[in-house]
Amino acid sequence: MKTLYWVGLVGLGAVVIIIVIAGLDLLQPQYPASSLIAEIETPVGFQRAEGPLDWEFPEDFGPHPDYQTEWWYYTGNLESDQGERFGYQLTIFRRAMLPEKQRFARESSLATEQIYMGHFALTDISAGEHHAFERFSRGAAGLAGAQSEPYQVWLENWEIKQLEDGRFRLVAKQEDIALDLILVDSKGPILHGDQGYSQKGPESGNASHYYSQTHLETSGSVQTEHGSYQVSGLSWNDHEFSTSALSRGQVGWDWFSIQLDEGSELMVFQIRREDGSSDPYSSGTWISPSGEVFALTRDEFLIQVEDTWRSPNSGAEYPSRWRLEVPEKNLRISIQPYLADQEMTVSYTYWEGAVEIEGTLGGERITGSGYIELTGYAGSFEGEF
Repeated sequence: MKTLYWVGLVGLGAVVIIIVIAGLDLLQPQYPASSLIAEIETPVGFQRAEGPLDWEFPEDFGPHPDYQTEWWYYTGNLESDQGERFGYQLTIFRRAMLPEKQRFARESSLATEQIYMGHFALTDISAGEHHAFERFSRGAAGLAGAQSEPYQVWLENWEIKQLEDGRFRLVAKQEDIALDLILVDSKGPILHGDQGYSQKGPESGNASHYYSQTHLETSGSVQTEHGSYQVSGLSWNDHEFSTSALSRGQVGWDWFSIQLDEGSELMVFQIRREDGSSDPYSSGTWISPSGEVFALTRDEFLIQVEDTWRSPNSGAEYPSRWRLEVPEKNLRISIQPYLADQEMTVSYTYWEGAVEIEGTLGGERITGSGYIELTGYAGSFEGEF
């Protein structure tokens, strides 16, 4: 007997729905969407994030199967030789259905306890178009998977891997949309929170292990229905893993990754409560041009919404322009989307898009770009992670 569930999973800087099927031998590589919704409890036996790790790279670029949920989340802002601008997202998610102690051997080469899902999006800013795709597959028979040495994560022909010379390559293609990028990490992994331990709520283990690569110098090619373009720019990678959920009263979040042209980066997330307030477990990280890292509490940054946009697809109203301040760094910036409609109308509806930045840092004019993720506007994410 086969039982099908849609299980909602969300994480700061990443959002996903994974299909969970008991008895995976009959699961197709890409299972069709279903309207069947069921709630199930998180199985016991998975590792929970309860304190800092002893990180080791490049090993920790790869998977952490003792945790139920994990994602590799790349975004970037690119420009062609002719001045066309693009934003992109390539995210691969892993979801374990059983902890290691409950797994059992099966003869089928298609049997697995790991399900993978991917989101691939390209914002063609010059053309005013946003393209978004989603796919599912099982972690078996070479269809999808993740490994540490050499680092590689793939979902059919969507692939992230580290090359022998230490650079990273991203490849994805769907219909007429494709990218093939080389990324060079000039700052190394940046640990958020307490040495990479990022608390999300008051409950024990309601946290994640979380690092970013915030300054990935990028070059390669982008293809759209309008042509193929040689591009360059900056990318950002979030890697997070946990066995957790949003706490009661937490309905969603606003997540910002900001890359300033003078070489600094900023990550902040604001967990929103059902009354509209910012949760005390909201936090952030400031990274200097030389790679120094400064943790920020909720009280050390201010996010003010200055405009909104209503989706014609979902009807959700999203923030669409912000003023962000970090008083200790004397940073005051204005942020707005390159394109208002960058809504991801996939299994879960959320907004994920490229943004442009201008303002002042230390009293001097500053510009930059980044990516923002907005969840919980088309429906509460309470209890999900």
